[in-house]
Amino acid sequence: MKGSQRQAEVTRRAVKHYGKVNQLHVAIEELSELQKALCKDLRGIGDRNAIAEEIADVEIMLDQLKQIYHNYTKVETWKAGKINRLEYRMNRDKG
Repeated sequence: MKGSQRQAEVTRRAVKHYGKVNQLHVAIEELSELQKALCKDLRGIGDRNAIAEEIADVEIMLDQLKQIYHNYTKVETWKAGKINRLEYRMNRDKG
């Protein structure tokens, strides 16, 4: 099983095993932990390894949220549009 397939299978199983409500709470907790790590970095006491770990946790939970809400395609569509808008704004700001 390829890495991305394994990851999708594990996240699917996690949602089934722990349940939607629990995983929503965990997602909120992980987002908060990333926020805390970033705030520490802004204060000059950050730890890049801790930030990387929290980003990984958040990415895993985002995958689970896409499983819970069955909206992977919709999320990808929104991301593409937002990337296009970001690029447009950067190009506009150059001139």
